[in-house]
Amino acid sequence: MINSRIAGVGHYLPERIVSNDELAPQIEVNSAWIEERTGIRERRYAASGEDTATTLGAAAAKIAIERAGIIASDIDFIVFSTMSADYQVPGCGVLLQRELGITHTEIGALDIRNQCSGFLYALSVADKFIKSGVYRNILVVGAERQSFNLDYSVRGRDVAVLFADGAGAVVLQPTDEPGQGILSTHLHADGTYAEELSIINPGSHGNYHFKKYKPYYLDTAHNFIHQNDGPFELPYLFTGIFKGLQVIKKAFEKFPEVICEAVCSNGYTLNDVDFFVMHQANLRIVEYVQRKMNLPDEKLWNNIQHYGNTTSASIPIALSELWESGKLHKGHLLCLSAFGSGFTWASALIRW
Repeated sequence: MINSRIAGVGHYLPERIVSNDELAPQIEVNSAWIEERTGIRERRYAASGEDTATTLGAAAAKIAIERAGIIASDIDFIVFSTMSADYQVPGCGVLLQRELGITHTEIGALDIRNQCSGFLYALSVADKFIKSGVYRNILVVGAERQSFNLDYSVRGRDVAVLFADGAGAVVLQPTDEPGQGILSTHLHADGTYAEELSIINPGSHGNYHFKKYKPYYLDTAHNFIHQNDGPFELPYLFTGIFKGLQVIKKAFEKFPEVICEAVCSNGYTLNDVDFFVMHQANLRIVEYVQRKMNLPDEKLWNNIQHYGNTTSASIPIALSELWESGKLHKGHLLCLSAFGSGFTWASALIRW
């Protein structure tokens, strides 16, 4: 039986480091307020007018391709996940193909829009293509250029402190080695509370009209990432940063659930897993899940302290860093998991 394996990983982060001390005065808080509620001390912002989700993704992709021992023209399919695309149309997949200089191959390019869960959705799609024998070298990219779309005012501070820029990529290839590679992926969604974490405009939902857009909508919160206010008081650590009650409730519920689904469906226990790589949404969420599931520190890889929430990019960035650390070895069992806007959540179990 053919499985898919991760043959190469790579990530790229913009050079500009934005500390809490730099950001805090803009949104009228102090730096301790940010770290206390999110665990974030600094984040990366792309150069204004230069980097895009595509260029960030291309930088990460080139590293992953080289580490896979192939060249760009060997790639026969692209899956690109982002919530901060260069254009509304077309998607970043074809732009990445052009950026890598492989338009002559005319390979397919698929765009995924599942926000924080996007990379795992993209990985699952690529995994199925490899297992079916359709493709042999699939490039999967998660990239975000979010700093341009944040509301740096008191109104938007609950979100502005979280999101940042970066990219990660993997190359999937087939393997016939028993028990190796991606063992399973698990995808879920519940659209009941879709507006709890959303960017409403521009859109075709009825309130948007192009002629009205410039004078009116550019000055409304609907153009920025926002979370709806919840009607109940939240635990102290989350007050003022996750106001959407349903967001935090679902994250607390679904992270442990989808992790257990991946592990147990393959006949393993949590103790069998060598590393848990969770989407870096908020360090306090990760800490809650860790306590609830009794996961040891040495089995978690957290980097939100330095990079913020990079949405689709957070898991591949963490995976690439884990590989670069030298701690990840062949035969290790990894569980990847994510929860985010939609709501969507997902997991994958991988034998490295």
